[in-house]
Amino acid sequence: MTETHLSLELKDFEGKLDQLIEQYHSLKIENSSLKTKQEILIQEKAKLLEKTDLARTRVESMITHLKAMEHDS
Repeated sequence: MTETHLSLELKDFEGKLDQLIEQYHSLKIENSSLKTKQEILIQEKAKLLEKTDLARTRVESMITHLKAMEHDS
């Protein structure tokens, strides 16, 4: 192999390595963003489950109250 050929291969390798490094940084940023979004969604889900449970409890209480009123009539 000639020195010029090796130099070209090295330049090609450096270019590919630079692309991989850029891709790595891009994916790292995207991953961080996705983790943040996931945490927000987990918190929102917990709040919604809590609200759903509270609503269910209230509805069940109203149904029980209505049934009691029905039996008293």
